[in-house]
Amino acid sequence: KNGDFPIVGYANDGSIIVDETEYEAKFVPGTQWWISSHDATQHGTKVLSALGLNGRFSFPKSPYAEHDAIRFFVVNKPNALIVDFFAGSGTTLHAVNLLNAEDGGHRRCIMVTNNEVSDDESKALTKQGYHPGDPEWEKLGIAHYVTWPRTVCSIEGHDINGNPLKGNYLGSDMPMADGFKANAVYFKLGFLDKTAVALGKQFSEMLPLPTLWLKAGAHGPCPKVENVPMTMAIFEDNRFAVLLDETAYPEFEVVLSMHPDIETIYIVTDSEAGYREMIKGFEDKITYQLYRDYLDNFRINIGR
Repeated sequence: KNGDFPIVGYANDGSIIVDETEYEAKFVPGTQWWISSHDATQHGTKVLSALGLNGRFSFPKSPYAEHDAIRFFVVNKPNALIVDFFAGSGTTLHAVNLLNAEDGGHRRCIMVTNNEVSDDESKALTKQGYHPGDPEWEKLGIAHYVTWPRTVCSIEGHDINGNPLKGNYLGSDMPMADGFKANAVYFKLGFLDKTAVALGKQFSEMLPLPTLWLKAGAHGPCPKVENVPMTMAIFEDNRFAVLLDETAYPEFEVVLSMHPDIETIYIVTDSEAGYREMIKGFEDKITYQLYRDYLDNFRINIGR
């Protein structure tokens, strides 16, 4: 798009083929950085120890290593959204919060992790008669035992016992005890009964999960739906709207004209032609077609 690479053709899969012969990179970062603050033992394990999480996670990365790697790509993107789909101990969010504190950014971070226990813990718990799903088992899972406590403690500036953290973050005069001007919300992903998912049914269950809200950019607090709407739902603070009944489209269009901050629109319809017709008036918006079976929109590795 910037004209840096002349387009010379397209591959069979639709990807662009460009001519790089005249391009000179301004700077190519090294694949290995020998920087002391990146040491996983000194600044990975010890950071967890300072939070009172010593021994709960093997070989955590240094938040300063992640900070530098992430900063390289988002230094000029103060509102970037960073996704870590294999979050581990939660170092990525810690690094993003540190970067925001340094430059006043408002970057957000989505972390995804399971709640598995270690192999040794699994054997010990099984021997004691516990199974996955039991409170005794779940409390030792990585999400409950490491990722979430680390997130809460680093933001609030104390260890797991409530004691203020000691020292400053490296390379700055920011006391760790000050925490960060940030917040976090925790979601547990579950399953909906497919036979119960019909038009309007379980819509309220879909919203609190990282589905429509996250897909729309996770703006503002995740909305809660107490009374399931019949025709449409407008979430101005979250910058998205949902048309549940396509026959109410004329009214929906009028309502949206009064909410210019809406960026993302979901339209529930089985008709591809109908969907295309309805989005003609929303060329400046991000639009998605939701089928009447909501779960079909979030199934993976399967065609519709």
